[in-house]
Amino acid sequence: MRFFNSKSASSDDVVSPRKEEAAASTDDVAALVKEQHVTMMAIWLGTVASVGGFMFGYVSGQISGFFDMEDFGRRFGDNYQFNAARQGAIVGLLPAGCLFGSLIAGKIADSLGRRLSISFSALFTCVGTIIEISSNTVWAQFAVGRLVTGFGIGALSVLVPMYQSESSPVILRGVLISCYQLFITLGIWLAEMINYGTHNMSGSASWRIPNGISFLWALILGGGILFLPESPRYAYRMGREDEARQTIARLAGLPRDAASVNMQINEIREKLEEERAGAEAKWYEIFTGPRMLYRTLLGIVLQSGQQLTGANFFFYYGTTIFRATGLSDSYVTQIILGSVNVGCTFGGLWVVKNCGRRNALMVGAAWMMMCFFVYSFVGRFSLDATNPQNTPTAGNVLIVFSCFFIVAFATTWGPLVWTVVAELYPARYRAPAMAIATASNWFWNFMMSFFTRFITDDIGYLYGLVFAGCCAALVVIIFFFLIESKDRSLEEIDTMYLMRVNPITSSRWDEQKLADARGAIKDDAHNGSSSGASVSGGSKRTDSRGGEHSQNEHQHQL
Repeated sequence: MRFFNSKSASSDDVVSPRKEEAAASTDDVAALVKEQHVTMMAIWLGTVASVGGFMFGYVSGQISGFFDMEDFGRRFGDNYQFNAARQGAIVGLLPAGCLFGSLIAGKIADSLGRRLSISFSALFTCVGTIIEISSNTVWAQFAVGRLVTGFGIGALSVLVPMYQSESSPVILRGVLISCYQLFITLGIWLAEMINYGTHNMSGSASWRIPNGISFLWALILGGGILFLPESPRYAYRMGREDEARQTIARLAGLPRDAASVNMQINEIREKLEEERAGAEAKWYEIFTGPRMLYRTLLGIVLQSGQQLTGANFFFYYGTTIFRATGLSDSYVTQIILGSVNVGCTFGGLWVVKNCGRRNALMVGAAWMMMCFFVYSFVGRFSLDATNPQNTPTAGNVLIVFSCFFIVAFATTWGPLVWTVVAELYPARYRAPAMAIATASNWFWNFMMSFFTRFITDDIGYLYGLVFAGCCAALVVIIFFFLIESKDRSLEEIDTMYLMRVNPITSSRWDEQKLADARGAIKDDAHNGSSSGASVSGGSKRTDSRGGEHSQNEHQHQL
C-alpha cells in the first residue's frame, strides 16, 4: 500500500500529525458505520447476487442422488454400477471447470464490469445444462456438460463475493459476503429435496427434472442482477462518479451529500489516484508486492482448507456412504444433513457478526477433527461392513457425528473463509489474489471428488483420518498466521499485515499502536519516495465533515 506523504523538518512535525490522523481515521470509521442504515436495497443486492452460490450448491447437491437413481444407472453406468473412475469423472469435472472459470473471472470483471460479468457467467451455465439433459447413454457427454457448467459456476465464485464486498455498506459487509455460503447450503438442501421427490419416478424424469430446474436459477441471477446497480468502485474507475455516489447513498439509506458518502467517494478517489501515480499492477505482484506473498499463500491455504476439512465428502458421496450403513433410504439421511447444514449456516452469520475470526476458525477445525476421529474408528472397527443391519448402533453413531461435523463446518469454516479471504488483500491486488485463492478451493474440490472413490475402495472409513489431520494442521496455521480482522476496517487490516503484527496477540492491537504503525508506514513510503513534496505543497481536499485537509496529511483508507 502507498500513502501520500511529504518531507518534514523534524521528528516532532511528523509524530503529532500522525496521532491526529490516526484519531481522525478511527473517528471517521466509527462515524461511517454509525451513520449508515440497514436498507432493503442492500439486503436485496446481497440476496440476488448470492444466487450464484445457490447455483453451485444445487449442482453439487444433486449429483450425489443421481447415482442411486435406476434410470441414471441404466443409461450411464455399467450394469447399473459406477466404477471409481467413471463416478469420479462425472463428479470431478464440475470443479475442474470451476477451477478454470475462477482464474479468468477477474479479467472478465475488469472488462465487462461486475454486473454484466455475473449475468454472462450465470447464463453461460445453461449451455452446460443443455449438454447434460440431452445426454442419452454416453456418460462422457454428461460429464462434459458438468465441465461446461463449471466454467460459469467457478467465475461466479469469484465475481459474487467481489461484487458484494465492493458494493455492500460497511455495516453489512461481513454478513452479505457470508450469505454466499448460506445460499450454497440452501442450494444443496433444495437439490436433495427434489432428488427425494423424483428418485422413484420411472424413466429419465427422475434425473432430468432436477437437472432442468437449474435453468431457473441461472435466469433469476442472469436477469435479476441487471436490475441492480453496478459496483460503485468499478463505476468510479470508469469515470461515472455521479453513479458511484448515488449507489453508495442508496445502499446505505443516506442522502447523496451525507458525510459517510463523501468520505467513501474521497477514499475511492485517493486510491485511484495512488494507483494511477504508480505503474500498472502486474499479475506476479500478488507474490512480490508489500507483504503479498504471505497473504496470497495464506488465502490459498484458507480456501484449500475449506475443502480439506472434508465437508464435500458428505455432500458428493452422501447417499453412497449412508447406504453402506444399512439405511433403507439414504436420501432421507442426506436431507437431514442438508437441513442441519442450512440451519447452522444461519448461526454462522451470527458468528461472523459477533465472534472473532481466529477463535471461531480454530474451534471449528478442532471440532471437525474430533468428529472425523469418531467417524473413522467407528466405521472401521465397529460397523459390520458385510451386513450393516447387524450393527445399528454403529450406523447411528456415524450419522450423529456426521451431523455434528456439519454443525461445526456450517457455523465456522463454511461462511468465515469467504469473509476472511475477501478482507485479506488491498484493492490493487484484490481481483487476481482472490482468483488464485478461489482456484485453489476448486482444485482441491476436484481432487477430492475424483479420487475419493479410489481411496475409500482401498481404506474405507479410515479416509476420515486424512481430513482429521488436515483439520489439526489448520488449527496450527490459524493460530500462528491469521490476524484477527473482526471490527477492523480494510485499511486497518492491510496496515496490520504490513507492520507484521503478531497474529497471536492481534486481537489486542490497540488504536495507539495502530497510530504509530500508520505513521511508520508513511515514513517508509516517504523515505522511498522521489517526489520531494513539501509539507505545504499537498493538494487540498474536502473531507466528510466539510473541512479542508492537505492531501499529504490524509491517509488512504479502503
